[in-house]
Amino acid sequence: MTVLDDRIEMAEESSELTLDVMFECLEKMPIPEGTKVEIVGGHIFMSPQRQTHFEIVFGILEQLRDKYPIKRLASDVRIDFPGHLNGFACDVAGLAERSVKDGKGRWRYQDVEFVAEVISTDTAANDYGPKKAAYATAEVPVYLIADPYQGKCHLYTCPKDSEYLSELSIAFGTDLDMTATPVNLTLKTDEFPRDRP
Repeated sequence: MTVLDDRIEMAEESSELTLDVMFECLEKMPIPEGTKVEIVGGHIFMSPQRQTHFEIVFGILEQLRDKYPIKRLASDVRIDFPGHLNGFACDVAGLAERSVKDGKGRWRYQDVEFVAEVISTDTAANDYGPKKAAYATAEVPVYLIADPYQGKCHLYTCPKDSEYLSELSIAFGTDLDMTATPVNLTLKTDEFPRDRP
């Protein structure tokens, strides 16, 4: 049994299993550098970052700088979302101008107006499934999935009743018009690399 298993077992016995307990345990573990760690529905996911992933995330962040000052952007930073033990490390998050951190110094999901996730084979099911549902429940106005395996971007908008009512898919190389959303820009995808599954 690991230290994490011991702590989780103790927390479960005392009914105190929280995201804070889980992340505190993770911080004490020897997680390899360059590994993304997040908790989705109470399950811990770790995935190594690839060059393709980095290039797409960087490309999105670069373009968002036209709209967001750096202090209102986040990448791989814990943000807790609605649902059972959802501590996500969004690939990219853009925060509203009114944004304030909570008492623990973390961004509040209520202030997130844009999220982008870049698909990894190991965690794709989360991005298309429970994370998408959590973002819709949190009423994140704009959710973008960049899928280098498909060579496509999927844009989800108009969250209502825990789902997105609008979906638009485009191929890499096509401009993605988000001018009618809070992001208010056109995202260029011509430099987004493709990847093999």
